[in-house]
Amino acid sequence: MNVTETKSEGLSREFRVSIPKGDLNAKFNAKISELQPKMNLKGFRPGKVPAAHIKKMYGKSIMGDLVNDLVQETSDKALADKSLRPASRPSIQLTSDQEKLINGEADLDYSIALEIMPEFEPADVSTISIERMVAEVPEEEIQESLQRLADNNKAYETKEGKAENGDAVVIDFVGSIEGEKFDGGAAEGHTLVLGSGRFIPGFEEQLIGASAGEDVKVNVKFPDEYQAETLKGKDALFEVKVHEVKGPKDVEINDEFAKTLGLEGLDSLKDAIKSQISGELGFATRQQVKRVLLDALDERHSFDLPPLMVRAEFEQIWSQFEAEKKADRLSEEDKSKSDEELRAEYQKIAERRVRLGLVLAEIGRRAEVQITNDELVRALRQEASRYPGQEKQVIEFYTKNQNAMAQLRAPIYEEKVVDYILEKATVTDKPVSREVLMKEIGDE
Repeated sequence: MNVTETKSEGLSREFRVSIPKGDLNAKFNAKISELQPKMNLKGFRPGKVPAAHIKKMYGKSIMGDLVNDLVQETSDKALADKSLRPASRPSIQLTSDQEKLINGEADLDYSIALEIMPEFEPADVSTISIERMVAEVPEEEIQESLQRLADNNKAYETKEGKAENGDAVVIDFVGSIEGEKFDGGAAEGHTLVLGSGRFIPGFEEQLIGASAGEDVKVNVKFPDEYQAETLKGKDALFEVKVHEVKGPKDVEINDEFAKTLGLEGLDSLKDAIKSQISGELGFATRQQVKRVLLDALDERHSFDLPPLMVRAEFEQIWSQFEAEKKADRLSEEDKSKSDEELRAEYQKIAERRVRLGLVLAEIGRRAEVQITNDELVRALRQEASRYPGQEKQVIEFYTKNQNAMAQLRAPIYEEKVVDYILEKATVTDKPVSREVLMKEIGDE
């Protein structure tokens, strides 16, 4: 195998690879000899098909497979011999004439074009000093959560008199449009809390003031964006029978209330609430300190970036932007900018992401950060759990798709490298309020 470098500009490299026809023919003939004992063709005894006949019948296919295998094997070796790390999949172009290859008349020639990973010295992470915002769970937030739980688990008891906003009514109802009943427009013994907003606009309001035993005609209009196509924007009449009016009963926040929620007592309920809020604040702290760390890493590194990696990252960002634009979910700030301005901004974001990705990868490589099989299995199971009933198919898809598995590994690896850096860096905790912490990550 002869390898000649034909281009070396920045991170771009091109090579011409040539495998002498003598070596190729030897492998070709060896392959035919390997297949000959297994051949069973009409007109020949099993295993006795002449090599010339095999070559005539299947030479093109055999040579095609051989060339593919050789190109893969020799291109990998060519890059390994030169200690090159591709930044993206190399582009390989066969330049030999296939007919001449089959007839043993030409060398196997092909070209390799690729971008290589930039060589740079990552910053000494032990010199990084960052501030980590930490928020404690305030007692008043626990009390507010307890009260919300109590409000959401209100009990109701029968009351005399007219229904008020916040009361529950037990009703039968039948809906019709232009005198015709429609599917899903009727129910019996339904309990509805007035003011809950569970029914279409105007329905609950017209039951305020109704008493048990009363018949009420409710006239409403289905919203234009209603999910049922046949009901969108239609006027409807509901004939409602009120069976019972119930007033809310205050829930006392005590051990008995906690037990109705499946906990041992009030202290256990408070601990559960505190743990949940602590988890939310811990996640926010992680986002904040990671952002500060990435900013510090970005400031400390400047090197050439592989253009194809940057282009792919930009196209992904721009595709997401166009989807948000089509759905009218752009921020007012973005709406005020031209596509040229946004492209320039997103180009910088793409460059930052690629640069930081390379920095984290290099730091992780040198620190020998590894993903364990258990970590990967947990991530795969978590991903599969997002698709109830299809878990088996999801797991099979990932295990058979290297690119999909790589996408699953990437965030795990990144978080492990971040953990490694945070252990080496000087990290100072700064107590802040929940509001300050949430504003910090909200701004980001």
